[in-house]
Amino acid sequence: MSRYDGRRYPSDRTSAQWAILEPLVPKPSTQGRPPQLERRAIVNAILYVLRSGCPWRLLPLDFPAWQTVYYYFRHGPRAGVWDHMLVTLRMRMRVKQGRNPEPSAAAIDSQSIKTSPVRGPDKGYDPGKKSLGAQTARPGRHRRPSVGR
Repeated sequence: MSRYDGRRYPSDRTSAQWAILEPLVPKPSTQGRPPQLERRAIVNAILYVLRSGCPWRLLPLDFPAWQTVYYYFRHGPRAGVWDHMLVTLRMRMRVKQGRNPEPSAAAIDSQSIKTSPVRGPDKGYDPGKKSLGAQTARPGRHRRPSVGR
């Protein structure tokens, strides 16, 4: 057997991993026409794009159409799919490590928090600054004419 346990791509989930994820992925609606795509193929395609960083349109042809995969990726947050999946998997991992399923404390890196007490339109104006902005046209400076014309 291959090093990827029969998977096509390293980002594909194994059968054991899919058994954990399957109940967390919403089932397709029973109304309308029956689904033609497996939920596992859609999840594997989403994970492929997230892992590889490739654009949606460059999704390999082994996966469902990129438009379909992108649809499920974009509509997941609205339904709370990804948040529910993350919370459930985090709780499982914490229990497996012998810890309480819910964290009891949190740490915040103080370097990443802005310390300015003034925000938005209330911030001050510094008349000493001479910067007019990165792309602002300055008075008296025009584009040079092209050479040879």
